[in-house]
Amino acid sequence: MAFMLSGFTGFVPFADLPTSSVPAAAGVYVVVRTATTPPVFVPVSPAGWFKGRDPSLPVSELQSSWVPGEPVVYIGKANLGRSGKRGLRTRLDEYRRHGEGKPVGHWGGRMIWQLADSADLLVAWRAEVDARAVEKSMIAGFVEMYGRRPFGNRTG
Repeated sequence: MAFMLSGFTGFVPFADLPTSSVPAAAGVYVVVRTATTPPVFVPVSPAGWFKGRDPSLPVSELQSSWVPGEPVVYIGKANLGRSGKRGLRTRLDEYRRHGEGKPVGHWGGRMIWQLADSADLLVAWRAEVDARAVEKSMIAGFVEMYGRRPFGNRTG
């Protein structure tokens, strides 16, 4: 059984985000792996180091965090920030650039970049006024369904 994704739009590879119609609004987003084969993990993350920290995690930790049969690998949120100028477009661009190896502050969800097929992952979004509450509710629903958080939603 797959996690519900009603109301989400986009479903584009990270590489296509710069030319996609990602709204500037606050909202939630999901990262989806469409492959149904078991994942292969690379030992060294291609993601950017941020504040001197290596984004790589041990393959054993990645394997134990995997949720078999579930395409949703990460649930995230984008707030507007104090300036009111952040939102989904800015947050997803940061996530994309982090995966490209840039030193960008998108530490959450970094596990996805150690998937050997990370270039094939799709990202989708949904505008939400209270993005934080919706994100928390979605993660809680996922935990209720699977007994654990999505693969990329580790704590700490």
